[in-house]
Amino acid sequence: MDTTQLQAQESFTVRRLTNPAVKRYSVTSARPDGSAGETVAFAEQKALTPTERTTVWTDESRDRVLCTFEAGRALDLGAVYTVRDDEGNALGTFHEKPVASLLRTTWVLGRPGHEDLTGRERNAAVAVLRRVWDFLPFTDFVPFVWPHHFDFTEGADGGKRGMTVDRRFGLRARYVIRLTGPGLDRRLAIAQAVALDALRSD
Repeated sequence: MDTTQLQAQESFTVRRLTNPAVKRYSVTSARPDGSAGETVAFAEQKALTPTERTTVWTDESRDRVLCTFEAGRALDLGAVYTVRDDEGNALGTFHEKPVASLLRTTWVLGRPGHEDLTGRERNAAVAVLRRVWDFLPFTDFVPFVWPHHFDFTEGADGGKRGMTVDRRFGLRARYVIRLTGPGLDRRLAIAQAVALDALRSD
């Protein structure tokens, strides 16, 4: 899928592939009926190296880079990640807000020439339950399977919605990205959606 076709897409599906050592993700376009369409991206995040550059390719062949994202400083809480295209041009940034994320995971997605989008967990009760789950000793190798959702809106107080990322029910992580507003590069949206899972500790 070329860049023009990619930018015309309004929804994608992100699946984390099974691998104990590396977090790998397949991103496909979503058909109107919700089923997976054409593969548009493939990414991987090595375990224990969340601040190294993550490469997102156009497919599993890894022949062509779609984009990359990398933290400005290693081991920096709330580090700003810059997303770049295959030629190294900046597409935007994202970073987590550590204090706000204590209760509900919150990210800021920076878009050049447009207002930032603030993405936070939609359901506060589910957000608390996720945190309790992480502290339970017997859940180290059992993922939190209940659906949870992120709404990315303009401004910190929840303005116009620009993107949603919904985690589906199931043992394997699967997310649906829906883009609801203009001015958001699809490569930036895909990188942020992958990071929501890849940069978690589990």
